[in-house]
Amino acid sequence: MASSSTAASSSAAAAAYPRTPFSLRRRPGLLAFLFVFLCFISFQVVIHVPSARSAVSQWLFSGHQGEHQRPKNCPGCGNSQDVGSADKTIAYTDQYGRIKLFKVTAREFASSSIWENPWLPRDSQPIARTQEAAEDLLLANGSEATNLSSAETLETKSVDPIKLKRQVFRRRRKEQRVQELLQVDKKVELEMRNAAINSSRNFDNKVRGSYNIWRPEFRLTNTDSTLRLMKDQIIMAKLYATIALSQKEPDMYALLMKCIKESQTAIGDALIDSELDSSALERAKAMGHVLSSARDVLYSSSEVSRKLRVMLQSTELDIDAVKKQNSFLVQHAAKTVPMPLHCLHMQLTTDYYFRDGVTKEHFHDAALKEEENKAKLEDRSLYHYAIFSDNVLAASVVVRSTVTNANEPEKHVFHIVTDRLNFAAMKMWFIAHPPQLAIVHVENIDNFKWLNSSYCSVLRQLESARLKEYYFKAHDPSSLSDGNENLKYRNPKYLSMLNHLRFYMTEIHPMLDKILFLDDDIVVQKDLTPLWDIDLKGMVNGAIETCKESFHRFDTYLNFSHPKISENFDPRACGWAFGMNMFDLKEWRKRNITGIYHYWQDLNEDRKLWKLGTLPPGLITFYNLTYPLNRTWHVLGLGYDPAVDIAEIDNAAVVHYNGNYKPWLDLAISKYNPYWSNSIKNSSNAKISNTSPHVLIKKNVAGLEITVDD
Repeated sequence: MASSSTAASSSAAAAAYPRTPFSLRRRPGLLAFLFVFLCFISFQVVIHVPSARSAVSQWLFSGHQGEHQRPKNCPGCGNSQDVGSADKTIAYTDQYGRIKLFKVTAREFASSSIWENPWLPRDSQPIARTQEAAEDLLLANGSEATNLSSAETLETKSVDPIKLKRQVFRRRRKEQRVQELLQVDKKVELEMRNAAINSSRNFDNKVRGSYNIWRPEFRLTNTDSTLRLMKDQIIMAKLYATIALSQKEPDMYALLMKCIKESQTAIGDALIDSELDSSALERAKAMGHVLSSARDVLYSSSEVSRKLRVMLQSTELDIDAVKKQNSFLVQHAAKTVPMPLHCLHMQLTTDYYFRDGVTKEHFHDAALKEEENKAKLEDRSLYHYAIFSDNVLAASVVVRSTVTNANEPEKHVFHIVTDRLNFAAMKMWFIAHPPQLAIVHVENIDNFKWLNSSYCSVLRQLESARLKEYYFKAHDPSSLSDGNENLKYRNPKYLSMLNHLRFYMTEIHPMLDKILFLDDDIVVQKDLTPLWDIDLKGMVNGAIETCKESFHRFDTYLNFSHPKISENFDPRACGWAFGMNMFDLKEWRKRNITGIYHYWQDLNEDRKLWKLGTLPPGLITFYNLTYPLNRTWHVLGLGYDPAVDIAEIDNAAVVHYNGNYKPWLDLAISKYNPYWSNSIKNSSNAKISNTSPHVLIKKNVAGLEITVDD
């Protein structure tokens, strides 16, 4: 009975309290509700209880640690993993109490990050070893040290082993190089040092033609876009005007001509947009509307194309005419004597022939001095210069600049040859303004009795009818009107024998062994006496070479289509310059230089070998007889090239104003003028006295005031 009652009671209890799992499985909605409720309660506890929040963070952090062995020298450290492959999970709460998680790897930490044991107090954390300790470990263990244990890595900074290996390699290479240098022989060391010095000396750190858009000079502050637009509109308006006139559209023609006139008035002499008239933009808009209307009415592609070709041909002809006129005017201006220089010559000539008391005293002193210095004119121990010029002021600059820079001016002798027209003025200038201590001897070319047409080829050719036709007859086939010849070859200087006297040095100076030839458009900046000590190695002429790549070689000056030229000369031979030339007169006489010059000058009577001038026959005469001097002795280009390097000019012994823009002309390049004008600064304001009480007029030549009588 007891057992039956017990069973009955248990069955009743089971019926009254059925098992929960079976009932929950039958009710999945209730199970989900309970799970969500528990999560919500847990989340609220974590949010509002700081200790619970901290425990959760620590549990989450420790839950992501790898199962590695704890290092022996880090008591209390939890399980850790290798730094390079470890993933770190960071847990934190935001301002609203929500838990945030994110993962990073050890490579994403800074090189200064250190692993810490979160379970130990901060004061008991192990001290991280420095990067130097890791390097020492790598040096001690070699390649095996790259396999550092996880424990050692946890104690150090996160350092890349490859980087450490590279640093070790550099250190070893440096030590090896030091050992090699210590074992180098002193002779080898000296050679290495000299090579380094030469390399540094030859290094050119100059930047040529540099350009930077940020420089102020390259900023396009003043544009001309509107100006060019208006000029293009005028061209098209003229085109449509001619078409309108041919198609009998008088209204359109009148409107176009009116707009053309208004646009030309608005443009005026403007070169940039800022110089345009204030109404220019409105005129351009109005012209645009008119051109649009004209296009709709008059446009025909074939007609417009034909008219444009006609306008292009006409413009090309105009440009050719302007170029020819410009070339003629430049040549004319370059060879015309400026009024101040002409007045100076006239004043000096007048003083020479009509001498007052003061001038007579100058003449008396000059005559005595000339008599005393007569023997020095042929003294081979002195330094002799040859100057052929008809320009008083230019010759005085050459003499004064040479004497000023000479170490021993009393040993310098200047032989100046001029023509009959300028002899009195040249003589008078150096009587009134004698250079200090130096000797100046002025001669008249007409006194050279040996210089006649029977001996001199150029004089004989100047008397020929063919050359007179070339220079003076407009109907000659090579005249200016036909434009077949370069105008510079028609320069009157080629008619002057002063230009050809350089080929007669031994006739003019029969007793001298060496002489330095100087042009009258040069300025001397250094002592020239070392030129006499240069060994020309059997050559006759010492000069600087002017060839650069393909420029200034023989084929530039000579006609190599002629068999006489092509058979005897190399077209790639380097050219050289007249202007400062050291002539060895002993070798000159031995090789009969004047005879060679006469031979080739006779062959060129019809100007088939070269055009007129002295440089082509000079290149032929001194072919294989020219010794190249250092370029610092002679810098050229100041008479035509505005881009000559100022440093080269300042370092040169002689600067040469070769070209049309001579320093005494208004055409001169202004930045080069001081080199010339400074040489006559002391005598530029000097007045050549005259007994007549004339009014004094100050003339200006290249920035210098010259006082002459009117």
